[in-house]
This record gives sequence, C-alpha cells and structure tokens, in this order.
Amino acid sequence: MAGSGNNHLRSEFDDILLTIENLVVEFPSGRKNKVHAVSDVSFDIRKGETLGIVGESGCGKSTTAKAIVQLPKPTSGKVEYEGTDLTALSKEGMRLKRPSIQMIFQDPISSLNPRRTVFNIVNEGTRVWSTEHSRQQELKVEEMIQAVGLDPKEARNRRPHEYSGGQCQRISVARALVLDPQVIICDEPVSSLDVSVQARILNMLQDMKDEYGLTLLFISHDLSVVKNVSDRVAVMYLGKICEIGDGDVIYENPAHPYTRLLLAAIPDPDNKHSQISDVLEGELPSPLNPPSGCRFRTRCPRATEKCEAEEPVFQQVGDADHWVACHFPHIDDLADTPNSEFNESVKDTNADEILWPPAD
Repeated sequence: MAGSGNNHLRSEFDDILLTIENLVVEFPSGRKNKVHAVSDVSFDIRKGETLGIVGESGCGKSTTAKAIVQLPKPTSGKVEYEGTDLTALSKEGMRLKRPSIQMIFQDPISSLNPRRTVFNIVNEGTRVWSTEHSRQQELKVEEMIQAVGLDPKEARNRRPHEYSGGQCQRISVARALVLDPQVIICDEPVSSLDVSVQARILNMLQDMKDEYGLTLLFISHDLSVVKNVSDRVAVMYLGKICEIGDGDVIYENPAHPYTRLLLAAIPDPDNKHSQISDVLEGELPSPLNPPSGCRFRTRCPRATEKCEAEEPVFQQVGDADHWVACHFPHIDDLADTPNSEFNESVKDTNADEILWPPAD
C-alpha cells in the first residue's frame, strides 16, 4: 500500500492552488534511528476544493498538515502554493505567506490563550498583519465572530474557558478567517467534540467555504465525517497515501483493501460495505522500521511475496478520478471497469495467488 509515483497529480488543470510533491518528514530517534512519519506523499488541491485525508491515528495525517506550513520544515519534497515552493523560502518569505494558509487545530480549548479575551484572540492576527485603522480592524473581528455564530459584545469580556468546546472551535475558525486566507487546513477539527456538536461545526465550515471562497484540507480519522465534507479523498497508511480520487467514486467502489476495511467499519445500517468479511487485524507497524514493499502487507488479507518485494505505484482505476497503489486491488468490483490497467495485470492470476493465507 505504500504508494509511490506522481501519476495522480492533475497537471491538466490551471487552477491548482496547492501541490505537495514527494513530501518526506523524518525525525531523529536516538543516535542512528529515524521516525519515518511521512514518506513520499504527493497530492494537489484545486482552488475552492476540499481534500479530505483519512487514516488511522499515527499514519502521518497531522504531520503532513504541519509540514505544509513548514512546522516542521519537511526533510525533503516540495510544497508549492500558487507556484511558489514554500520549502525554498527564507524565514521572512515564509512569514509573509502565513496569512494565506491558516490552520484549525484538533483541541479547540488548548489552542486558545486562556489569559486573553476571545475578542483579543481573534484580533491578534489583524494586529500583526493588517494595515487598516484600528477601528476597521475591530469591525473585521466583530464580523468574523458574528459569522461563526457568537456574540461580538460578549467576546470582548469573556475568555475561552467560559465557552463550550464547540464554541471554542468556532472561535478558532473566526481566528483563521480574519486574515482572509485562501487555504484553511482543518486538523481533526471535530474529533474532540460531541456528535451533536460535530454536525453544526461541519455545516458552519461548509457555509464559510461557500461564502468566502475557501480551499480546505480536511484531516480526520473518521471516514463518515470526511465523506460529508470532501470533494476528493486521500487515504493514508503509515506515512503514505494508498488511494486518492473523487470522494463519491472511492466510497462507492473502494479499490484498496485498506480503504475497504475502513469503510466496512463505519457504524451505519445503510453501509453497503458492512458485509465485507475481512477484518483489519493487528497493530500499525512502527514508523521506525516500516515494512518493505507495500507497507500494508503485514495486515492485508491479499498480501503475497510480490507485496513484500515491490512497492506499488499509483495507477488509475478506469477513466474516473480514482487512483490506487496496490498490486492486487479489489478485482471483484473492478472486473467490469472500462480501460482499467488492473484488468490486464490480474486477469491471468490465480485466486490462491492473491488471497493470503490461501483459501481453503
């Protein structure tokens, strides 16, 4: 599942706002070891689009998000925003780009300064960056606070601990919006909230996207959440993307074994994938020593010796915006897919060579 290659990057579009190419993030561990947090990740996002990145905890989703804004700076690879490689910018050059790319963090309460009033928290960005008169700045802050459904007058005197978790996340959204960014990176923005609150925050994010023409990178471990907010979906496992493409296409016809198992785990009575009998077993391997070849092979019901020896590359599924990195994608659903390169690669393969362990 360790997908390599950049075949899935959409060079045919002229409205690509953000392109991540061969991104690598490694952290030292002891004298000789390295944590391979993100390995050769590539994707792009068009202006006005929402890309959802989904995967288990520890797969590198949040590290990818932070590396985009150079926190931390990637070990290697490119992060191109409007044609400018952010990894090549000086510290001052990157500072000038920061208003255009904002983040909403996972824990809304700990991401807000408890000593400041909510109004001052939202206003901090305008005080640093805005060239407008102070009264104009205040009007802008009031507009953003009201846009997320909070009272600007109360925000002048109240601090974060006086608001609920959902309200604090609204404050985080207002803080991100006040600088008029083009891109907002949402790092698990609803994972710490009650289910009833999650829906309201997601609806608000969609409204903000439509009203202000935003481009979103939405990160979550919850496939059902990503499904509702994303135009395209990328599935990550152990630092790599294994499947990417149109969200509806992937949910209707998942090609990668890992994606299928994640979809089968969604607790939805109408979930057609719940009949999948395979179960995702075992623990996520250590990023200190990831498996050779396909990184998913140690937990994959279809793994063979080829998966151990060769890393799969991205190939297109039919004519759709659907790309998968797997030697043996789910051929039951893909058998009738027109022009699929996989039909040729698996048509003469014996089922016992695909299934592991072999069928009885």
